[in-house]
Amino acid sequence: MHDENATPVPDDSADGYSRRAMLRGVGIAGAGLGLGALTGGTAHADDARTVASLAADQATDAAPARKGETMIGVPFERRGTVRVGMIGLGNRGGGMIDLFLAMPGVQVVALCDPVKEKTARAAKKVSDAGQPAPATYTKGQDDFENLCKRGDIDFVYVATPWDWHFEMAKTAMRNGKHVGVECPIALQLDQLWELVDLSERTRRHCMQLENCCYGRNEMRVLRMAHAGKFGRLLHGAGAYIHDLRGLMFDPNYYEGPWRRLWHTRLRGDLYPNHGFGPVANYMDINRGDRVTHISSFGTPSLGLAEYREAKMPHGDPSWKETYIESDRTISLVQTAKGRVIRLEHDVSTPHPYSRINSLGGTKGVFEDYPARIYIEPDHTNDSWGDFSKYSDWDHWLWKEHSNPPGGHGGMDYIMVFRLMQCMRLGLVPDFDVYDAATWTSPVPLSHASIKANGAPQPIPDFTRGLWEKARSGVDSQKPEG
Repeated sequence: MHDENATPVPDDSADGYSRRAMLRGVGIAGAGLGLGALTGGTAHADDARTVASLAADQATDAAPARKGETMIGVPFERRGTVRVGMIGLGNRGGGMIDLFLAMPGVQVVALCDPVKEKTARAAKKVSDAGQPAPATYTKGQDDFENLCKRGDIDFVYVATPWDWHFEMAKTAMRNGKHVGVECPIALQLDQLWELVDLSERTRRHCMQLENCCYGRNEMRVLRMAHAGKFGRLLHGAGAYIHDLRGLMFDPNYYEGPWRRLWHTRLRGDLYPNHGFGPVANYMDINRGDRVTHISSFGTPSLGLAEYREAKMPHGDPSWKETYIESDRTISLVQTAKGRVIRLEHDVSTPHPYSRINSLGGTKGVFEDYPARIYIEPDHTNDSWGDFSKYSDWDHWLWKEHSNPPGGHGGMDYIMVFRLMQCMRLGLVPDFDVYDAATWTSPVPLSHASIKANGAPQPIPDFTRGLWEKARSGVDSQKPEG
């Protein structure tokens, strides 16, 4: 995730998993990312009416039978010290380790990255922080499995290329560990269901570490929405709009071209979580409302090819790539209560950074980038109001940590602090595997919808009918003690 005022550094680590992951991704694209694999329909359903009929049929189908008990409302086990193992120590993981080391009652006990230099740098940070030297796992692509088998780890943090997220989350849970994964948590619909089932069977939490949910503006809007300041909610929007062309073609920034190669495989929204997560929180998705279906549209894929033409020598390996990812994807998501969420994704064209982050209801609207608000009776004459005047509505975490360290305006710190607090005190996490699956589902479903000329795709009810019950989430109460 990227704060608009921060140096533009992508969220995901540039680590050494990319070479084999690249081959894994090609296999996934060929075998699992067609319409059939993503939606359960025919592999080449280009006729929109056919796919729309399929979507309507699927919407009435029951979810797969639950193989364990729900993880809704399940607290962590209370513990004096949270023992953390970290997989992936590149751009993202190599920075996030500083935050884990800054947390009270947290010990980093094991590190894994096949690039030994990155693991060594992270290990030195642990020792410099006064903690015992961590165990290190650098023997190839699969050494993360040995980290997950350790008996002295409570929580596994995953910050590797996307191709590996699903497998690493599964391995952590199968070895009795709670796991938090950077975005997106998986790339196929069947993978999302498998993570839900595995979390329920193992009784381990599997979380999408969506730091944007902990942004100061997002948390303030969340509290205001729950207090009725926007009236009855009607619509919201979120996005990931960030010009990443230079970084995706930089031979030194990522460990290989893994991120750029996803633009050769999918046409849909590759990174919906940053925009979807906060708006889902505003609307209590999975906590009184649920998303039911998505319709997506995409522009031609021109931006990366034009950038390559202008910037890259003709002998560069990137000239062998054919880009199909839409430069701008726009999706409309419907909820059971009739609300509409707009999602956008664009990392291939010139544009100032934006997550859009808007919310509207019967009493007014908030829009971000820049932040502005218009709600009755506070504002009149069609003139935007000053959002900074609503600081009394800040979440208790931002009142307690008014100037947090770390990147992205402090939201990374707030996220890690709250997660580790929940684990130490034995609290229910602010979000769970059902949120992870919901926020990530637009990755495969937007691709399917674009392939079907915008035909609606049903979004599964990953809670299996438990979405109607109100429950707490990121808008939490400050714990005692």
